[in-house]
Amino acid sequence: MRSARRTEPEGQSKSRLPTSRKICYALGGVPYQLTGNAISFFLQIFLLDIVQLDPFWASSVIFIGRAWDSVSDPIIGFLVSRSPRRKCGKLIPWLLGSTPFGVLLYCLLWFTPSDTLPTSWKFLWYLTTYCFFQTCLSCYHVPYTSMTMFLGGSQSDRDSATAYRMGMEVLSTLVGTSLQGLIVGKYHASITLNCQRLNASLTNETMGNSTSPLTDTLENARMAYLTAALVISSLYCLSCAVVVLGVKEQHGPLSIPDQTRLPFVNSLFIVMGHRPYTLLLSGFLFVSMAFQMAQGIFAFFCTHAAGLAGSFQYLVLILLVVASFSIPFWQWYLVKFGKKNAVFVGFSLIIPAFIILVQVTHNFLTFALTMILVGCSTAVLFLLPWSMLPDAMDDFQLKNPSCQNLEAFFYSFYIFVNKFGGGLALGISTMSLHFAGYQAGNCEPNPMVKLILRVLMAPVPITLLIIGQTIFCFYPIDEEKRKEIRAKMEATKNPLC
Repeated sequence: MRSARRTEPEGQSKSRLPTSRKICYALGGVPYQLTGNAISFFLQIFLLDIVQLDPFWASSVIFIGRAWDSVSDPIIGFLVSRSPRRKCGKLIPWLLGSTPFGVLLYCLLWFTPSDTLPTSWKFLWYLTTYCFFQTCLSCYHVPYTSMTMFLGGSQSDRDSATAYRMGMEVLSTLVGTSLQGLIVGKYHASITLNCQRLNASLTNETMGNSTSPLTDTLENARMAYLTAALVISSLYCLSCAVVVLGVKEQHGPLSIPDQTRLPFVNSLFIVMGHRPYTLLLSGFLFVSMAFQMAQGIFAFFCTHAAGLAGSFQYLVLILLVVASFSIPFWQWYLVKFGKKNAVFVGFSLIIPAFIILVQVTHNFLTFALTMILVGCSTAVLFLLPWSMLPDAMDDFQLKNPSCQNLEAFFYSFYIFVNKFGGGLALGISTMSLHFAGYQAGNCEPNPMVKLILRVLMAPVPITLLIIGQTIFCFYPIDEEKRKEIRAKMEATKNPLC
């Protein structure tokens, strides 16, 4: 089991990972962030204010779609792990095969059916489209994230490649959300302005022709959402082409080609029985729920509670610019002070920001300054989960030398937790609006809706963050343990199982 030097599998080079390969790999993460963040920031307000679905139906679309997506991730991860290795690898074919369908379904998700359709048919349209799109995206993202373990190079190369990827994903989030916000934001502002004018005219006029400006603006907004979807879809295709042409798969650090594969249930129990991995999953479940709850209602909060309708896209732009520039700092910080330390410092920054956001209204400058704290903390969320996961996987491989080729399984459950947390958060927030009495198309929400928005924007996310950080206190892989794992990995030769 022990040897002075590690035997390298065929195709695994000790040379450092080329920067060009890191960049091409990083560009492959663009589709997930482009589409995922556009959905997280805008799908809720799109379904409520543009499609004008009742909050109950909108929350059902989001929650059921995310639940479907979460359950499908481990299954796709298992299928990816069982895939045969072809000349181009076993992961690249999944990326190529899923992209055309993913692009088509993403465009259909932002298409608005006729207003004459019954609500039940609209619900089925968005639920079906959302579920199938998320399945196609999982077929892309699960093998893509698993590719971290198949890039070649050392543990430090993997950390570096992860930092490149996270920087590119933050940048793609910035580009995608900015494009979506700039294209559709002005129409939300126009709808709000027309509502105000309509309310002012109702005292002297009947509603007859007064509703026509609202109708015209609504149609323009629907076309804008579809235009934004087409732009983002073209970037989706381009990034897939770059990663397929620019990255060559290697064998995993301790993997043996064509070795025996465990059944799904056995793989599930073995993976979930690894304590560092389950603590990592649990901690990031609560942290992810906190961030995604705030993210999901942010546009809605700015429009209906903070008095900043039409300005939220600029606030999101500030947030993402700060997050992009913060990635190199946090990469330096985690190398200098450790990843576990970065978790506590980074996630604590957003707590005072949440408190400020719910205390201020009609003050763009205060919101803009607060976005600096939110952006710094968001950068940690982008970087740390994916930087810490390979450490837990290395620890698993050392403790279970006969269980290999489970990389896709590990990554799929990680994605499952992130999506499940996001779906639960968005479902809770949208259902809360339903019980608060929100009605689509109302120009002025009732006071209970505004109260619920403030509760969902600060007290609930802060509570979830505190729970997540408490779990991380028990996470066993600190910087000393990580160095010990790295030394053992270098000294362990390939297990023959």
